[in-house]
Amino acid sequence: MPELALVEERPGLGGLSGRDLLRIDDLTADELLALLDLADRLKALQHERIPHPMLTGRSLAMVFEKPSTRTRVSFEVGMAQLGGHAVHLANAESQLGRGEPIADTGAVLSRYVDAIMIRTHAHERVEELAQAASVPVVNGLTDDHHPCQALADLMVLRERLGELEGRRLAWVGDGRSNVCHSLLTAAAMVGMEVVVAAPPGYEPDADVVAAAAGHVDVVAGPAAAVAGADAVVTDTWTSMGQEDERDRRLRDLAAYQVNAALLEGAASSHVVLHCLPAHCGQEITEDVLWGPSSAAWDEAENRLHAQKALLAMIVE
Repeated sequence: MPELALVEERPGLGGLSGRDLLRIDDLTADELLALLDLADRLKALQHERIPHPMLTGRSLAMVFEKPSTRTRVSFEVGMAQLGGHAVHLANAESQLGRGEPIADTGAVLSRYVDAIMIRTHAHERVEELAQAASVPVVNGLTDDHHPCQALADLMVLRERLGELEGRRLAWVGDGRSNVCHSLLTAAAMVGMEVVVAAPPGYEPDADVVAAAAGHVDVVAGPAAAVAGADAVVTDTWTSMGQEDERDRRLRDLAAYQVNAALLEGAASSHVVLHCLPAHCGQEITEDVLWGPSSAAWDEAENRLHAQKALLAMIVE
C-alpha cells in the first residue's frame, strides 16, 4: 500500500529526530506544517484500519503529576497504534511522589525508554527534565504551555477551514491559559491573525505576544475579537491548581462566555474550539459546545493523530 510505505520509510521526517518539544516554537513553521501533514496521513490510515507500525519496539514513559483523560489515552493508544509501548507513571506510583529529583528521574528513564512525556505544573520542571534526559522529552502540559493541544487545534482548523494564512482566530476568556499561549504562537506561525479578548489581569504573557511578531492583538471586548472571526476558541476559566480562585474568576470572566449571541458577529462558516473539559454555563454554553459550529470532539480526536506524528518524527 503506497500510503503505508510512505510513512514506514521515515526519511528523516523533517529533521526532528532526537528533538524535544517543550514549547510550540521549538518547531519552525516548516517543521510544524510537515508534522501536520504527517498527522493528516496517519489519521487517514487509522480510519482505514491500515497498520502503520513506525515505532515497533520503541517505548514511551508517561509521567503524570496532573490528572489526565485525553493526554493519557491519546499517547498510550497512539504508541500502541505505532507498534510501540507506553508506560504510565503516576506521581503517587513513582519515586517522584517521594521527592526524587526530576533530573534523576530523567537520567534513569533515559536508560529504559525511547522518549518521555510529562504532564506537570511549573514549566521549569519540564525544562529540567529535558536537560537531564538523553531521549526526547514532550511537554504534555505545564502551567504555561500546551504544545500538543496546539498541534491538534491547528490540525482541526485545517480540516474545517482549509488554508489558514490570513484567517482570523479569536480567543475569548483567560488569555493566561497554557492553551492560549501555545495556540496563539502556533496560529501566528502559520500566518493567522489572532485577537485575544481578555479582561484586565488576564492578558496573555507579554513575551509570548511579542514573539508572535505582530500577528496577535489583545483587546478587552469579546465582540470586537469575534467580529469576522473564522475560529473562536475558549478554555475553562478555572484550571487545575486554581480552584481557590474559582469565585473571583467566575466574576471576572462572566462577560466572556462563548454563546450564540456572541457568535452572531463571527464569520458565517466559523468554527468553535474548546480543548475540554468544558463547564457549560460558564465559559461556553451547551448549545454552542454541541452545536454545528463546534469542532471540540474532532479536536479531542486529533490529539491522537497529531501526537502520533510528533512521536514518529522525534523518536530515534
